[in-house]
Amino acid sequence: MTSAKYDVLGIGNAIFDVLVRTDEAFLARHGMTKGGMALIDEARAAAIYQDMGPATEMSGGSAANTIVGVASFGARTAFIGKVKDDQIGRLYSHDIKAADVAFATAPATGGPATGCSYILVTPDGERTMNTWLGAAQELTPDDIDPADVAACGIVYLEGYLWDPKNAKDAFLKASTVAHQAGRQVALTLSDPFCVDRYRGEFLDLMRRGTVDLIFANEAELQSLYQTSDFDSALVALRQDVALGVVTRSEKGCVVAARDNVTAVPAFPAEKLVDTTGAGDLFAAGFLFGLVRGAGHEDAGRLGALAAAEVIQHLGARPQVSLKELAKQLGLPV
Repeated sequence: MTSAKYDVLGIGNAIFDVLVRTDEAFLARHGMTKGGMALIDEARAAAIYQDMGPATEMSGGSAANTIVGVASFGARTAFIGKVKDDQIGRLYSHDIKAADVAFATAPATGGPATGCSYILVTPDGERTMNTWLGAAQELTPDDIDPADVAACGIVYLEGYLWDPKNAKDAFLKASTVAHQAGRQVALTLSDPFCVDRYRGEFLDLMRRGTVDLIFANEAELQSLYQTSDFDSALVALRQDVALGVVTRSEKGCVVAARDNVTAVPAFPAEKLVDTTGAGDLFAAGFLFGLVRGAGHEDAGRLGALAAAEVIQHLGARPQVSLKELAKQLGLPV
């Protein structure tokens, strides 16, 4: 196996985030399920945007947030995702490259505009997302560069990407190329509603060895195995995949390997402002730990640190150098 050009390469929906602080009444008025992610059409996107107060706008997308986090730790990263050649698409491309992430996916010249997610943050810090995929769903297998995939240590795939058929094919192509090159493939389950739609297919990916590492939160894990009993879900997870990492909010995380289970506490956060990106940044720290050869406990601590940083401000990307933060706290970087 040749040495890696990139430590981690992410593949996901390239989405521009529009964040606003709001109240429960706004969610009720628009029929939103608090804490979840709903896929919406362009008309509903326009209606939500029109009713929103002053917003904060920034580049996002689940896997892209993770990759930006990995880069903030000092690793070599790349991202594959589809934007349109429009104003927001160009802004998105600039932002991810400015974060020191390689991004070479050709923008779409026709079709829908660059995708946007309208994110409502309630006073308790919980985020509710309404995503119009736009150009992101135009990702195809042709956008997957086999040379780049084969030259990365870990390929990180976003569960949200499992919606469009072409993107699904791109996802499978990347997994095949990665495994042929002796690389690892990780998948984040993304959202309980995503798991509800694709439970059988996700389990099949795990049991066939299409993915080697699963990231999930407690709700996603319980949805996957259709049980409210965390321990029995964890037992099933350990049978189905080589490594599973389950986040449990303030309870920290559990790293479940075939031969052992490691519990890692959450990192203390002074204030909870916005949970957007908490899981994405946890995955960033954990993946960074893996590619640096840290044990599961230290990888979990790096994940907890990154998650704690991102929930203390608005938006899903770190506002400080995670590498410097980890150094200050004596964590391995």
